[in-house]
Amino acid sequence: MVVYAAQGDPRRSMALLWRTESPDVERPGPKPGLSVDLIVDAAIEIADAEGMTGLSMRAVGDRLGRTAMALYTYVPSKSELLDLMYDKTLAELPASHGGDDWRLDTVRWANDLWDFYLRHPWVLQVSQARPVLGPHEYAVLESVATILRRTGLPPVVLRRLVSALYSCVREPARTAAESRLAEKATGQTDDEWWFARSALLQEVSPDFAERFPTLTWMESEHAFRMEDETVSYLEQEAREAFEVSLAVLLDGIEVTMKAE
Repeated sequence: MVVYAAQGDPRRSMALLWRTESPDVERPGPKPGLSVDLIVDAAIEIADAEGMTGLSMRAVGDRLGRTAMALYTYVPSKSELLDLMYDKTLAELPASHGGDDWRLDTVRWANDLWDFYLRHPWVLQVSQARPVLGPHEYAVLESVATILRRTGLPPVVLRRLVSALYSCVREPARTAAESRLAEKATGQTDDEWWFARSALLQEVSPDFAERFPTLTWMESEHAFRMEDETVSYLEQEAREAFEVSLAVLLDGIEVTMKAE
């Protein structure tokens, strides 16, 4: 399920994100006990627990003991709410990594982003095709761009490296997050799923080794064996893919630096 952010009223959404106007409406009489931040925090809690499918203005209102209509004074629609949720969660990430070693700082940045995605897997459903353009989104970009600037590579190369780094983290993290959710969604554990199907390969493809010799060789060399049986195979595979691809990417950056 892909969700597109930044689909609400541009002026109102940007004003709420950047706080260029008071996010909470002042009204006479007793204070209502609601605020934009309370609404956004409640929405994040719902998304963390139930995913994007459980998120609605009504669900947020119920969590806060209010009607959905009571929320619209503060947040015009679910579209603006999604923008605010996305940007607010990004505030959890460190604003800077100020060490002397650009490579070590890049690894720290990437690991922070990995942990962030697994804490908030719904963020991975928010398409990158429509950036929110909020302050915390820019702060994360500024952080990694500042780290990579220390490589001395040209700005246009840095821009492409930033995109490559995001992909290096985001796609394996998506697999790891989906692996964690798979048992709840399907009713089968990883072991049940793998054993039920992999056991049938010999039956349906007795010539498997001849048809797929490289995969068979990799299996004979234990390439698919994981160390920790308490963690799902796919989550471990995703984590290892992240670590290896990150190391290879950083090696490539070092080679490029020497060539400049």
